[in-house]
Amino acid sequence: MNHRVVKRTLNVSVLLCLVLAASTVLGLFTGSTGQNPWEVLALITGRGDPDSVTASIIWRIRLPRVLLASMIGATLSLGGLVFQTLLRNPIAEPYVLGISGGSAVGAILGILLGLSRFPGVASFAFAGSMLTLLLVVSISSGQSSVRKDSLILAGVMVNAFCSSIIMFMVSLTRDSRLHNILFWLMGDLSITDQKQVLMLFGVLLPCFVVLFLFANSMNLLLMGEDMAAGMGVDVRLISLALLGTTSLMVSATVCHSGLLGFVGLVIPHLLRLLFGADHRVLIPACVFGGAAYLVLCDLVARTLPAHGEIPVGVVTAMIGAPLFIFLLAKSRK
Repeated sequence: MNHRVVKRTLNVSVLLCLVLAASTVLGLFTGSTGQNPWEVLALITGRGDPDSVTASIIWRIRLPRVLLASMIGATLSLGGLVFQTLLRNPIAEPYVLGISGGSAVGAILGILLGLSRFPGVASFAFAGSMLTLLLVVSISSGQSSVRKDSLILAGVMVNAFCSSIIMFMVSLTRDSRLHNILFWLMGDLSITDQKQVLMLFGVLLPCFVVLFLFANSMNLLLMGEDMAAGMGVDVRLISLALLGTTSLMVSATVCHSGLLGFVGLVIPHLLRLLFGADHRVLIPACVFGGAAYLVLCDLVARTLPAHGEIPVGVVTAMIGAPLFIFLLAKSRK
């Protein structure tokens, strides 16, 4: 990267890092139980009592939840960016190709079998996403390349099929697991701990690095497959590598959060309008911007009701749908 791109990438990353830091602090300060803000501030700055009830709430409940929300927001945002680039379609995201639906089928099957969330349900979710990806790619593959239009159509059909399987499994469930499945389908970040967060971070970080290394190739793919191939890009190999990496990280997050819509749709679209289409800037921007967005959505989900909380997927849909319509109208002007 030349000096100008490096400077722009750093400027955008620092700006969005500050937004994410502010969101994280808000997430630590705010919750269903009212803590003294000065006591929370003392704990964050290392001056509080580490054995207090407030310390336990902050470090064992709120911090893992905020970290989980930030990683899932970053993953879904980055996944949406990859699919929008590969398909050159502004409405593409992991749901369009059925990746999330396949992960959900695997995850629900794991829940019904009584497996632990990690690694049992996570393994089933990953297997579901991989089978879905193989099915979609095999349907859409031509003699020499993955055909873009066929990929979208195959993804929509496979996603509809996965939805029918999910409804079938839900209809057969009669015990207490039904409530867990329905809440999970609407997006749920309420169950997590430090160990799960660390394991998820270990899976996602290499995926983020791999996608950033493909930033130049993604810039060339935006000019068209023929142009990219003429400039030395192995379009089929790069496309499969991007799809595989994205499927891995999306399936790893779906088993923790359920189905969260509009994050992968809205955030890349918004950041592209703000910072341009250079993926060397957009990839870190999606990581930090998507993370901050979902932390704030989760904050709304657990503080808006007077008692309890609402599924975070409801909040992302209620904010994301009108925001996307606004951005789409603005981009056409």
